[in-house]
Amino acid sequence: MENQIVNGSSHGSSFSALNCIDLSNPDIEHSVSLLKQACLDCGFFYVVNHGINEEFMDEVFHQSKRFFNLPLDEKMKLLRNEKNRGYTPVLDEHLDSENQVHVGDYKEGYYIGVEVPEDDPEVEKPFYGPNLWPEQDKLSGWRETMERFHLEALEVARAVGRIIALALGLDKNFFDKPEMLGEPIATLRLLHYGGQVTSDPSKGIFGAGAHSDFGLITLLATDDVLGLQICKDKDAKPQVWEYVEPMKGAFIVNLGDMLERWSNCIFKSTLHRVLGNGQERYSIAYFVEPSHDCLVECLPTCKSEKNPPKFSPILCRTYLSQRYKDTHVDLNIYKEHQT
Repeated sequence: MENQIVNGSSHGSSFSALNCIDLSNPDIEHSVSLLKQACLDCGFFYVVNHGINEEFMDEVFHQSKRFFNLPLDEKMKLLRNEKNRGYTPVLDEHLDSENQVHVGDYKEGYYIGVEVPEDDPEVEKPFYGPNLWPEQDKLSGWRETMERFHLEALEVARAVGRIIALALGLDKNFFDKPEMLGEPIATLRLLHYGGQVTSDPSKGIFGAGAHSDFGLITLLATDDVLGLQICKDKDAKPQVWEYVEPMKGAFIVNLGDMLERWSNCIFKSTLHRVLGNGQERYSIAYFVEPSHDCLVECLPTCKSEKNPPKFSPILCRTYLSQRYKDTHVDLNIYKEHQT
């Protein structure tokens, strides 16, 4: 596997060249070097040989399609709740209020978090709770597939976290602590872009508006339909957007805002968006944040007298609650339509 994937421009648009991290490579220093370069440059990279086999990944996509093919009234029975579990309809999320002149993203999704029983004391916390599951007779095997993927993807995230820790000059197991990735807020989100609406940035129409992710890292698996774009310099005028080429069997990994805070902006949380081109597109995102009570504050290796902390310490639950509130429709709107 090449260390860097340089994409062509056969679609008439520029493509980003992303480093490729091979998790099976015994030369950890080489992986650290590639990852560090990617985190300083664009905050995006590929991960291959991650341990989740392609047959199973194909099954996850198959099961995702089965759900999204259900009638809308069946999906709405599983509408997301206040714990951010369940179905998110088209236009439910509004990621770029500055440029999205329409009411939201032209995508639908489904949130699956870490399963916490209703009678567990932890359920009182904002992002912990039981998941919403389709009825077994409608989607047999669906829950089992998603629960298995959730567990396997978390192990991939932990492996990437160890390389990130080394790249930041920390102990390899820094992010494995219980308050971090030992007991994380990890959220699987199935996504479907229907293809009925073609994106037009000049008119504020997007599959997913420009945003940076909220947490530590995101693992993204996609089908072979082009759509994801990144902007390496969010302050540039005008902004330059590059496509990220889908890669079969790989995760596209990007850094979240929380890691940017932790690293005192040394590592980048990069703007990205999705443009729809009239084709259906499916992707599977796995968002990884530290535990509910984790205090996110500048890492010791990322500050000095000349580079003091740029952000005040903040609890993970406080930060995430505000970010979700800012980007999702108020659930009361759905209740009003149902009455």
